Amino acid sequence: MRYTTGCHTIFHHRYHIVWTPKYRHKVLRGEVRERIRTIVLQVCKEMGVTIIRGVLSTNHVHMFVEIPPHIAVSRFMQRVKGRSSRKVQQEFPALRKRYWGQRFWARGYFCTTSGNVTDEIILQYLEQHSEKR
Repeated sequence: MRYTTGCHTIFHHRYHIVWTPKYRHKVLRGEVRERIRTIVLQVCKEMGVTIIRGVLSTNHVHMFVEIPPHIAVSRFMQRVKGRSSRKVQQEFPALRKRYWGQRFWARGYFCTTSGNVTDEIILQYLEQHSEKR
């Protein structure tokens, strides 16, 4: 396992995140798909988020990312979904007819963490550590 270092931190915060367009319409194709990809890459670069793997399906986005500890997952998602929604609707007027109300993405998202250390390993380590004192 490889850890990432910051100024005063060493971390391994990886998340599997999934979100969908409103009504789960299959609109993530062609130019829209490429534009969303570009916007997501841009936001990740600005925020210092590392994309380990990402997949854009026609009706949802999967990302496996490493997010620094000073950035909340909710803040990252707010930025990605907000900016991509605004720009895509500005640049592709046909989408505005389908997505009235200025929302391109469905509410919410799925997020789970990834790690190589299980709860049992942590509890075992803490038990051994307390025995040494």
